[in-house]
Amino acid sequence: MTTPWKRWRTAAPHKIALRTEHGELSWTELCQTVDCYSAQLTKQGVVSGDVVTLVGKNHLDTLLVFLAAHQVGAICALTMPQPLAQLEVKFDTLYPQGQPALVWLAPSAQVTADELRGIKRPVTVLAFADMPVELSSHSHFQAYDERNLASLIFTSGSTGVPKAVAHTHQHHFASATGLLEWFHFNAQHCWLLSLPMYHVSGLSIVYRWLAAGACLKLGTGQLLDDIQGVSHASLVPVQLKRLLDSRIHLDLTHVLLGGSHIPQELGMQAATLGIETWLGYGMTEAASTVTARRVDNGVGAGKVIPNRKLEIRDGRIYIGGDTLASGYYQQGYLVSFTDEQGWFDSKDLGHWQQGDLEVIGRADNLFISGGENIHCEEIEAVLNRHPDVALAMIVPMEDATFGHRPVAVMSTTQPLEKAYWDEWCANYLEKFKWPIAYFAMPAELTTSGIKVSRTALKAWLLERISA
Repeated sequence: MTTPWKRWRTAAPHKIALRTEHGELSWTELCQTVDCYSAQLTKQGVVSGDVVTLVGKNHLDTLLVFLAAHQVGAICALTMPQPLAQLEVKFDTLYPQGQPALVWLAPSAQVTADELRGIKRPVTVLAFADMPVELSSHSHFQAYDERNLASLIFTSGSTGVPKAVAHTHQHHFASATGLLEWFHFNAQHCWLLSLPMYHVSGLSIVYRWLAAGACLKLGTGQLLDDIQGVSHASLVPVQLKRLLDSRIHLDLTHVLLGGSHIPQELGMQAATLGIETWLGYGMTEAASTVTARRVDNGVGAGKVIPNRKLEIRDGRIYIGGDTLASGYYQQGYLVSFTDEQGWFDSKDLGHWQQGDLEVIGRADNLFISGGENIHCEEIEAVLNRHPDVALAMIVPMEDATFGHRPVAVMSTTQPLEKAYWDEWCANYLEKFKWPIAYFAMPAELTTSGIKVSRTALKAWLLERISA
């Protein structure tokens, strides 16, 4: 089966496929380069069905190894930079005991090849020589099949235990093509890859690019520079606000926003500049976005996107459809996570409102305080509504009298004085829902990915309070 990048080479050989800080690659040049990487993977012993672990933030080589691994039929496990001990736990999930881990390290990986070779498990650290693209003639390295497992993306859910969510190429393309029925993106456009590929929200951008035959721009982390010449971007609200406030020239026409709180006025401000903004609801197991709507149209999290299914049973959201993963990958085997009818329990709570999905919060983020049920997300939504709050999260802390009480951890330019925030909360919440204390969000928990881990945040707060 021909890879998507080689199909686009046939259809538009000289069209720019990829833009980086170092230059541009046409579809022809991209295919030649991927062939070089495929040849080197094969030379290092990688065969169809192997798991190749990519460690680190986005990098040109991350994308090239990702494509090359699929060309030889391998599966890519993607993970963020992390300490060696955490990486070993991931290896134990991916590889049977005694089997070598096949690893490629981005410059940002946080561990070195020598450190990896010092662990108990055998490790093959993959390396790639700088080879001129014109020397490549390895197009016969071809084991790509859309039915193959393509990606293993780690998610810890609420338990903190890492699980590797396994998607095929078909799942990812079903996600991409369904969204693109609503969200206009074609071969004339360019999407900024600003989100990490080790999150499904970043990886989904790659598949939308391949589905549309468009241009992909690799971000460097400098948003004001990266956004130049880009028509489409996936951003969080604070990033979009920063762009709009900067008053720089923008070629943006479409923005897909992620995050728990998206102010309608932000979308309206973008609309005055001709930028169409969308928000949605999704998860790793469903290959990213499940429902979506334009910020200026509809309510809640929007309607179900083509190729997905969603139903609500007793207030819980269940997901199905063509984008749903094959299961959790455990040492070469797939562990199903669906019921007998093929539905996945998202553990999110919600209901329908005017035909749109309204997400209430996580079932496991519900706590009881003084006999009252409280959702963390309800309090977070109020705090995040404040114009000077970039991020607010609630941690339920044990209390001898009430069972649990809410504590807020926030990124804000306002002082963390309880009296100030009590006054703010009084406009929106019953008093028993007001946080009893406020702490500044630790920077180390906001730099590793898109979402802050609630498990890590609670551990940090417990350590801070007990100190």
